[in-house]
This record gives sequence, structure tokens and C-alpha cells, in this order.
Amino acid sequence: MAITASSDAIDSSPSSTSLSGLDGVNLFLAGMQSGFGPFVAVLLADEKWTLQNIGFVLSVSGLAGLLSQLPGGELLDASRSKRFLVALGGIMVAVSALVIALWPSLPVVFAALVLQAMTGGFLGPAIAAISLGLVGHSALAERLGRNQRFASAGVIATTGLMGAIGYFLSYQWIFLASAALTLPLLMALARIRSTDIHFGRACGQPDHDAPTPPPRARRLSLWKNHSLLTFAGCLFLFQFANASMLPLAGEQLAYRSGTDASFIVSALIIVPQIIVALTAPWAGRQAQSWGRRPLLLMGFSALTVRALLFAVTTNPLLLICIQLLDGISGSALGVLTALIVADLTKGTGRFNLAQGFVGTLAGIGASLSTTFFSLIVEYFGGAIGFVSIAAVALSTVFIGWLWMPETKPSTETQHERL
Repeated sequence: MAITASSDAIDSSPSSTSLSGLDGVNLFLAGMQSGFGPFVAVLLADEKWTLQNIGFVLSVSGLAGLLSQLPGGELLDASRSKRFLVALGGIMVAVSALVIALWPSLPVVFAALVLQAMTGGFLGPAIAAISLGLVGHSALAERLGRNQRFASAGVIATTGLMGAIGYFLSYQWIFLASAALTLPLLMALARIRSTDIHFGRACGQPDHDAPTPPPRARRLSLWKNHSLLTFAGCLFLFQFANASMLPLAGEQLAYRSGTDASFIVSALIIVPQIIVALTAPWAGRQAQSWGRRPLLLMGFSALTVRALLFAVTTNPLLLICIQLLDGISGSALGVLTALIVADLTKGTGRFNLAQGFVGTLAGIGASLSTTFFSLIVEYFGGAIGFVSIAAVALSTVFIGWLWMPETKPSTETQHERL
């Protein structure tokens, strides 16, 4: 795919107010979303829902999230107000949380979870688009690292807080607290000045001085971008291997550790987030100095080693230590996913649609993972299950090594400010 002139040539420097506002948006949005996930299943089980009904609403919401990826990307490329879409998505998440807390009946929860899942198609990609529109392509790597740091900090703080709220108050209060985070989210969003977000570069368009921007690349041209297809395939395999790791480990811990399993699983979730918060800015800097490819292979390799180590031990303390590797993968992929997509779609005006494309494939991989590897564990045992996961992860390393090129523009220079 041809790459035209860099939109970083546009003379626009974001204000410190906008950049600090973006920090707050990452912090509070991640905190809001951490109220969902496992907490939904816990609340519904506490409400005496059957496992079949819980599985049904969670599966349908996951499907809704997948189906929203491509339309969400198209919407982001067309919209001139990314801030509005983030505000709308935050309000949708808050409404979903309130509904789940106050009316936990099947049709109402079904509608609320579908509504919340639909925001996945544009909320995360909108943050990447705003970041690109604020700082430009050459400073995007470090900005994405900073985004990851604040998002992980939000998950760490909110997960601990909501766990305490659920213990001392009730599970309903977890979702009320999630909804309450909408206010600081909107306040942080208001600090991002719309004039600081360049519309063209927020969707990967080239420089233009004319009143009318140049035409975007055709949508089908994404299918001719072999590097983008290779990267999307790598993300599919990565999520296919990664998504089932913690659920399978949690099941084995529940059989061996009983009631202590919940505390161990919480540690398995929080420890990688701490690593991401500490290392994501470093990952952004290294993506700029080393290039994207070494860091990408590091993230894929960490998953391979982690799966192999999970196959040979069930010691809770060792498992927690092994989870440090998940932080390395999370830090690398958290920075590189949007960054590599931006590299590969620079000048096309299809950055957000491409984000939706790779997000769809990654989501499909994640949705297939647990079912597939659970069957392997059921018939062949946990060790074989984790070795199988390691084999898929290793294939990702080989594909990335053999066919994924370095995508960092050779003439790219670093912005002084983030």
C-alpha cells in the first residue's frame, strides 16, 4: 500500500492540558471497564442465575463486541469529534452498569451487556485515534506507552477497590461505583481541546493544504496490504493462545486450593498490570529506538515461555511469578497494536478501519480459545493443554520472524513533547 506524505509535517503542538486530560481519560475509562468481566458473572451467580443463562448473556455480549469492531472503525474515520464518541461510549458503559446493578433480570441484563460490549468497537480505538491526532505519528509510540501506564494504573486501583466494595457492601455496589467513574471521565475528556486534535492525522490521512482533504484509500485496499494481514494473523494466533491461559489456570487452582483460589487468581490478574504500568513507557521508547519488530517478537516469545512454565507447575507462588511474563506481553502488544496499524496505514485515511479489522480477528481468536483448549485439557490433561497453547504461541513467533517486516518509517524523527 502506497504511503504518502507524513501528517506529522502539520505544525500543531498539543497543549499540556490536552495531554494531561488524555492521561485522565485512560485512567478512568480503564477503571470503569474493569467493573465488568468476572464481576458480572459473580453478581449474576449471586442473583441465583443458572450457569446456562450466565454463559448465554456473556457469549452474546462477546459476539456484539466482535460485530462492532469494523463499524466502529468506519465511524471513527468519518467522525470529526472523537471526544464525543468517547463521551458517548462512557455514558453507555455507565448506563449498562446501572441497569445491571438495579435490574438484574435476564432481558434487561442481556440488553445492558450488549450495549456495553458495543462500545468495544470504538472506545479503545478512539483513544488511539485521539492520541495520533494530538501528537502525530512520530511521537505516537511514547504516547501509547503512556496511555498503557495510566490504563493499567486504573485497572489496578479499581480492581482492588471494587473487590473491597463487593466484600464489605454488595456486588451491586461494584457496578454503581463503575457508573460513578463517568463523572471524572467526562471531566478529564473536557480537558482535551478539540482544536489540538488534527482530524486528518487522527485517521491516518496525508498532509493537505486544500479545503477538501484528499480521497481516502479504498476500503478493499486493506486486503492487499500483506503486512497488515500478517500482523492481523499474528494477533489472531496470539489471542487464541493467550485468552484461555488464566481461565484454565484458575480452574486448576480451584480444584487444588479451594477457597484460596480467588485470592490467587486476583494476584494473577493484578501482577501483570503492575508490570505493564511500570514498563509500558519504556516499551514505547524502545519501539521508537529499536523499531517495532524486536519488541513484537519479545511479546510473542514471552507468551510461549509462560505457557510452557504453566505446563510444569501448579505452585501458586510460582504461577504468580510466571505471570510477570504476561506483563511483558501486555506492555509490548498494548503499545504496538495501534502503533503498527498506524505505520501500515499512514497516508491512507483508514487507520481506524484497520484497527477494527485487526481487533475483529483478535477477538475471534480470543472467543475460540477457551472452548478449544478446554476440550484439550478435558481429554488430555492440563499439562498437554498448556503445551498446546505454547505451540500456538511459538507459531506466532515464527510467523512474525519470517514474514512480519519492520514497520517503523526510516525517516521518522521523535517529537520533543508527549
